Amino acid sequence: MRLLWKLVILLPLINTSAGTGLLSRPVFTQEPQDIIFPLDLSKSEIILNCAATGYPSPSYRWKQNGTDIDFTMSYHYRLDEGNLAISSPRTDQDIGMYQCLATNTLGTILSQKAKLQFAYLSYAWTFNDNPLYVQEDNRRFVSQETGNLYIAKVEPSDVGNYTCFVTNKEAQRSVQGPPTPLVQRTDGVMGEYEPKIEVRFPESIQAAKDSSVKLECFALGNPVPDISWRRLDGNPLPGKVKYSKSQAILEIPNFQQEDEGFYECIAGNLRGRNLAKGQLIFYAPPEWEQKIQNTYLSIYDSLFWECKASGKPNPWYTWLKNGERLTPEERIQIENGTLIITMLNVSDSGVYQCAAENKYQIIYANAELRVLASAPDFSKNPLKKTSVVQVGGDITIECKPTAFPRAAISWKRGMESLRQSKRVFLSEDGSLKIYNVTRSDAGSYTCTATNQFGIAKNTGSLVVKERTVITIPPSKMDVTVGESIVLPCQVSHDPSIEVIFIWSFNGDVIDLKKGVAHFERIGGESVGDLMIRNIQLNHSGKYLCTVKTTLESLSAVADIIVRGPPGPPEDVRVEHISSTTSQLSWRPGSDNNSPIQIFTVQARTPFSVGWQAVSTVPEILNGKTYNATVVGLSPWVEYEFRVVAGNSIGIGEPSKASELLRTKASVPVVAPTNINGGGGSRSELVITWESIPEELQNGEEFGYIIMLRPVGSTTWTKERVPSVESSRFVYRNESITPLSPFEVKVGVYNNEGEGSLSTVSIVYSGEDEPQLAPRGTSVQSFSASEMEVSWNAIAWNRNTGRVLGYEVLYWTDDSKESMIGKIRVSGNVTTKNITGLKANTIYFASVRAYNTAGAGPSSPPVNVTTKKSPPSQPPANIAWKLTNSKLCLNWEHVKTMENESEVLGYKILYRQNRQSKTHILETNNTSAELLVPFEEDYLIEIRTVSDGGDGSSSEEIRIPKMSNLSSRGVPVLEPSVCFLSIVIIFYCFAIQPLVR
Repeated sequence: MRLLWKLVILLPLINTSAGTGLLSRPVFTQEPQDIIFPLDLSKSEIILNCAATGYPSPSYRWKQNGTDIDFTMSYHYRLDEGNLAISSPRTDQDIGMYQCLATNTLGTILSQKAKLQFAYLSYAWTFNDNPLYVQEDNRRFVSQETGNLYIAKVEPSDVGNYTCFVTNKEAQRSVQGPPTPLVQRTDGVMGEYEPKIEVRFPESIQAAKDSSVKLECFALGNPVPDISWRRLDGNPLPGKVKYSKSQAILEIPNFQQEDEGFYECIAGNLRGRNLAKGQLIFYAPPEWEQKIQNTYLSIYDSLFWECKASGKPNPWYTWLKNGERLTPEERIQIENGTLIITMLNVSDSGVYQCAAENKYQIIYANAELRVLASAPDFSKNPLKKTSVVQVGGDITIECKPTAFPRAAISWKRGMESLRQSKRVFLSEDGSLKIYNVTRSDAGSYTCTATNQFGIAKNTGSLVVKERTVITIPPSKMDVTVGESIVLPCQVSHDPSIEVIFIWSFNGDVIDLKKGVAHFERIGGESVGDLMIRNIQLNHSGKYLCTVKTTLESLSAVADIIVRGPPGPPEDVRVEHISSTTSQLSWRPGSDNNSPIQIFTVQARTPFSVGWQAVSTVPEILNGKTYNATVVGLSPWVEYEFRVVAGNSIGIGEPSKASELLRTKASVPVVAPTNINGGGGSRSELVITWESIPEELQNGEEFGYIIMLRPVGSTTWTKERVPSVESSRFVYRNESITPLSPFEVKVGVYNNEGEGSLSTVSIVYSGEDEPQLAPRGTSVQSFSASEMEVSWNAIAWNRNTGRVLGYEVLYWTDDSKESMIGKIRVSGNVTTKNITGLKANTIYFASVRAYNTAGAGPSSPPVNVTTKKSPPSQPPANIAWKLTNSKLCLNWEHVKTMENESEVLGYKILYRQNRQSKTHILETNNTSAELLVPFEEDYLIEIRTVSDGGDGSSSEEIRIPKMSNLSSRGVPVLEPSVCFLSIVIIFYCFAIQPLVR
């Protein structure tokens, strides 16, 4: 009862602390560290740092070697905030272990211990007046343990004065000793002797974890000894070891457990060897493996804390509260690193420390224990104002007031107290769980919390909504590449709940907002259908439609199989190749979800147009066939092969091309065709043929064989033409008579042998040019640009030369023009019209016969003058009169220039507007009358006629159609019937202006 009254008195303070949350235990932000202080800086000041956070702000105390420092009695100790300042430090009084204590209203903590030491010394020697230190080598060694200089074998050059320097590394200052002379004895010569170890390391050395260990070993001897090291346990020396220049120092950096053991130094020369050995013992200061943490417990609860640390030797544990050591009591149990306090009360609050210690160091883990007592309070954790659940779902309404000790919880719905049932469950932590919620469960719920310090209530409401159901889920589909499909995903849901559709493909979310290619969301609020346009093979997989609301998440999955033509076959190889066959093998590519049914082999050569299908054995390559023999290849041709696969969907992409390989050579089998020839000179037989293309030559050194003999002879003459590109051969022999018939065959050959010969063709030998000139040559001019040359045919025979046709030569007498016109006619033609001539010009012409050997002698030249040019002026002042179907025309006579031909008459050209056929009427007068059916417009033009040809035409005249005429023939009246005088024209008013 007395304890309860104490709690009531302390309750306001505890509530204030718990409510504000401002109070906090001390926590070190800086702890003192080991210091090595130079000896010669005794007038300076040492600072040991210590700082901590906490509220209220901590105060500080210090201990030296476990005893509190009294700052009022020690004049050279000073507290600077949390730091300890030592003025004019003294080695006899201030050396030792220091520890900082930080305290506030919640408790006290102790820092780690810091060791204060004075000075580190190093040694060096100089020789005579040389300012440089004596350098270590295999004869000389300076021990940093003893400071001595050792010379294994003294040389005459070593005689002199040696001075020792002792250096304080921290102060970077040196002290010089008196010179020490080295004098060479004269009473004898030192003989050879075995090594004598003068510097040896201790038999047992304690080595801290992560430290750097140095072992010294040096020997005197003659000859100078060599130093080597080894481990006595048989293990090799660690790879990280370092040696001094003379190997007198073995350094093991970052010393670890595995480096522990016996080490041996061997000094040897020709006279023998000596050994030194010692043991390195590993130790490790404590390191935390498990620390204690701040703990807030209710009054009457139990505390269990455990801390663990590693180290060698194993650490032991002590517990402190507010800096004072804890001892076991009735409620307090301490065993190694565990602390148990039962039936906690407010006085147990404070800062606790677990100390782990071995003989090398002590470390601390700090934590605050806060024992709380308070009435229930919902201010920090009120009930959720509105909880929403769907019909048929489960709901948990949490009730977690702050209360120490924990409060008893009860629930009401409206005014009705709730009891546990099949659907209603009251959890130990005070939460209310309702399973399989119905509409009737909606309403307000009140949680009441009670402990011995008071009572508190808090109310929230439960809203029940209809469930979301996927009514049309996506279903499995089997589609062909390139199609467009829709995956349905439709739901029914509570109208007040927003629905979000998320589509995933093979586990990855499809971001439809970024406009991903092929994918498109279609539908409204309750429809989340996914359209896939132009579906591709890589779209095969699992499609997951996830429907999310604020209350739940539903999903439905469907497998989509996309089938397409097979992928390209792989690894096409040529296993063997002959002159006409090739053995191929390949591996099938992806079947793209539709079994491969057939393979096709294609080939390409430098002579083919792209890839061509080739014949194989077997002829049909089914989907399980992965090798074949290609047949029907051309010898000595470079081939590439590829394979194409097909299935029920279509033909896939071809494989990569195989290696380029050439078929083997063979005798050529294709003979030349189109054997022909003839012509050439006398005593020559000209033979021509179509050359064999390269792909049919079947090998190297390709050429042609010519076989010939006169018709009626039995003996063949054989000739070789080694040129690959040849298509003509001339056989010369003086005994050949002109136009003699020969039987000719042309064959082929290459390095492999002679091939086929063509069928026999008849080819005639060469002939002489015609020996006779044509007779009876004449010429006459027909117009200003045209003349006709005629002659008599030549009666020829073999002696006078064959005539294949005639050649007409023509020229002018203008010596400035060197160009001669030449026109050939074949056969027995004896006249030739020549056009494109100049007007009023003298032309000369002659004729000569020709054959395959060339042209014969020309006939004597004849000449003619072309007509003058036709009139250049067109008919003018054309007038017309249309009466019924009679059209009367008249115009002015055209006067010609001196260099133009006289006008002999006129041509009238007329046609209907929509017809292309033109009718012509010729007249010697300057008027004409036409009877025409004027069903549509007529177009008329007039031109002059002369010896030099037709002259220029007038501009085209358009005569309008007459609407009341029927279609009939167009009789033409004699021009003399109709003559319009100027008087009649004005009298009838019928002459219309010219219409174009």
